[in-house]
Amino acid sequence: MFDAACTRYARRPAFSSFNHTLEYRDVALYAHRFSAFLVNEFKLAPFERVALILPNGLPYVVAFYGVLDAGLVVVNINPLATPREIQIQLATAAVSAIIVLENFACKLDEILDENQAKAVISVAVGDLLPLPRRAAMDFVQHVVRDSIPPAKREYWTFSAALSCRHSIERDHIRPSLDDVALLQYTGGTTGTPKCAMLTHRNLSSNVAQIRAWLGSAFCSTPQTILTPLPLFHIFALTASLLTFVEIGGHNVLVTDPHDLAALVRTMRRARPTALLGVNTLFNALLATPHFDAVDWSRLRLVIGGGAAIQASVAARWQSATGVPIIEGYGLTEASPVVCVNPTDAKQFSGSVGYPLPSTEVSIRDDDNAAVAAGVIGEVWVRGPQVMRGYWMNPVETAEVISPEGWLRTGDVGYLTPAQMLVLVDRKKDVIVVSGFKVYPSDVEAVVSALAGVSAAAVVGVPDERTGHAVKLFVVRSSADLTAAAVLEHCRANLSAYKVPRSIEFRDTLPLNQLGKVLRRTLT
Repeated sequence: MFDAACTRYARRPAFSSFNHTLEYRDVALYAHRFSAFLVNEFKLAPFERVALILPNGLPYVVAFYGVLDAGLVVVNINPLATPREIQIQLATAAVSAIIVLENFACKLDEILDENQAKAVISVAVGDLLPLPRRAAMDFVQHVVRDSIPPAKREYWTFSAALSCRHSIERDHIRPSLDDVALLQYTGGTTGTPKCAMLTHRNLSSNVAQIRAWLGSAFCSTPQTILTPLPLFHIFALTASLLTFVEIGGHNVLVTDPHDLAALVRTMRRARPTALLGVNTLFNALLATPHFDAVDWSRLRLVIGGGAAIQASVAARWQSATGVPIIEGYGLTEASPVVCVNPTDAKQFSGSVGYPLPSTEVSIRDDDNAAVAAGVIGEVWVRGPQVMRGYWMNPVETAEVISPEGWLRTGDVGYLTPAQMLVLVDRKKDVIVVSGFKVYPSDVEAVVSALAGVSAAAVVGVPDERTGHAVKLFVVRSSADLTAAAVLEHCRANLSAYKVPRSIEFRDTLPLNQLGKVLRRTLT
């Protein structure tokens, strides 16, 4: 798919970062050159694992496609993870090489032993940009080469790797459709993280499904997508990187989406036709100065996912931009997209839409029996995008994938009579109060609609009388908001057992890299 796209769209702009753009032919040249380097210099054999510890940027794109082109397996790791977390993920995937941004190379000092990773490539900030790089490269050579004895491991800089001239017969190492392309860590909540094995068939199927959903009119016209979400997360990787390469789109990569002022400036300059985001990002942008000065006349598609989009945020977004948020649903184990609303939706629907082509969705009760439309149960999914299983973990694989190929998602929802999927919450987050089920997202949506509330999160806490009780965490946008006002609003809009027993105001809520609230850390 990559080679065909780079041939078909050779002279089109492919990726931009820090105001520098690579055409498709440039990306292909660098990726194939990097592929040859990995095979010839590092002597990596097909299907060995290569970790990418990189933020959004041109080096990530080249490294990702170069690793796949060499017949190797990509392992995505969050650069902001702690050294301990990185160590666990490197060990779990048994990586043979690491590609790391220079800023984070120091994290490897305290975690790599002599038996791990036979090669490290450090990426300088200016790599693939028309900027002076010598100082950055010298810094990397000092930090990386001096930190670990070079006799135990090979060390290169990214620019040096791309300067090598090797030839390679790629047809001899071309993987099959059912070979693993990507080991993608899930957003696990406890213990050792699980690593989903996503094959070339899984990823290419999901791209084909998304392309069919987008429609020929959209895909046949050059598009510009702005990507503030991290490519090391499966949502942006598939829905943005892979899909927009397939249709010859121009992808404007945002390295630091937390710099909202810079992000708004990028939006004003890029004037995208498509945008990927999550609820927390949409909400934050709406409150950012000069957001109202962005020209949205070219914008055609806004895709929301990663976590539930709140109706109040969706309404304000559409009022500000004139374009509705099209919400979808997916999970790492499904490459990730499962359902999505129609592209021509005129307004936010509150559901996550219809299953993609070749995708089945079934709602099951606690006895694994299918239930009727409108009945809440666990969401099961089956389709060509469902993972092969968890890496080196057959027990966990058997627990989530049935003998018939159904993926037990752990999400709770129901199907409407029209077969649209409505998500309720994560199964493990459901709070049982005196035998009644409380879905945190239901309470959060009500609280978020109250003036003066910037963000809200709900968890269950032990209670001697009711078993569990609802605890609410609130981030205020107005210092005048009181707990009494929040409770009054909740009592007016929620059943009594759903009303929070306690309320705690906080300056911020803990978020993962995608902007999803980490409820498990709230107590």
